[in-house]
Amino acid sequence: MGETPKKTLGLETSEPAVTPPSVDVEKTIEKKPVNPGKNRKREIPQGLWTKCPSCSEMIFDRELDENLNVCCNCNHHFPISAWTRINSLTEPGSFLEIDESMTSVDTLEFTGTAAYAEKLEKHRDKTGLKDAVITGAGNMGEHKVALGVMDFGFLGGSMGSVVGEKITRMIEMATENNLPAIIISSSGGARMYEGMFSLMQLAKTSAAIAFHGRKGLPYISVLTHPTTAGVMASYASLGDIIISEPKAMIGFAGPRVIKDTTQSELPEGFQTAEFLMERGLIDSIVNRSEMKKQLTEYLDYLCLNVGNQTIAEA
Repeated sequence: MGETPKKTLGLETSEPAVTPPSVDVEKTIEKKPVNPGKNRKREIPQGLWTKCPSCSEMIFDRELDENLNVCCNCNHHFPISAWTRINSLTEPGSFLEIDESMTSVDTLEFTGTAAYAEKLEKHRDKTGLKDAVITGAGNMGEHKVALGVMDFGFLGGSMGSVVGEKITRMIEMATENNLPAIIISSSGGARMYEGMFSLMQLAKTSAAIAFHGRKGLPYISVLTHPTTAGVMASYASLGDIIISEPKAMIGFAGPRVIKDTTQSELPEGFQTAEFLMERGLIDSIVNRSEMKKQLTEYLDYLCLNVGNQTIAEA
């Protein structure tokens, strides 16, 4: 028998091998790395734009500053500093600050997650203020007025001994000099780092306003977001006229505390300026851009029977 031919699994024939390139052949052009290009999501530089929390519109900061920190799209009122508010309400160069060197002290030596003294120092550096209120007197239109403006940026505008004392002295100065008084509130309430000393300010400020009223002098209270707790329970609610900025949160206890205490659902819009105006607590809701004009008109009426308006330089 002859030999059986071996199977080659279809490899009986093969193509000729490719001749390798010689050294003279031009080298293959290397591909350049792909340029990732610019990220389509543009990074927004810090300090140029602000996103409105109400309508989500991106607002140019310069435009926001020119509009007194009010959104041009939805009229949302951003917080502003006490000095910015003073400059927007008084005539240029007319405001004279009083008690500017008065500062809080840690009488109780309060300690918690951070010492009270450390918090005071931190907020002084942050805001450039000595405490949470600026008091003094200035011209508003044709009227000389005693003015107190709170700043929420300093420990939430909380009312401690210094805030209460400065408010009281400002009211007493207005009473002595026959001036109308205006307080613009923005506060989370009494400063609990000072315990009972902070609660004493409710009675002290209220008493000063009572004496001011007995002399027939007007007092206007302006409520801004937020005005709550001990401040609302004292001088903020005692104005001959009480006005507010739009949609400001105003009340005593927080909504959660009230809901848990009453065991009932709270009505829509509870503790907003609009809700309280419907129920008679607030006399008027005024946009920030119109605040000076509106206050001047109120003073024109309230000061008809007020005598000479002067202020001692001391």
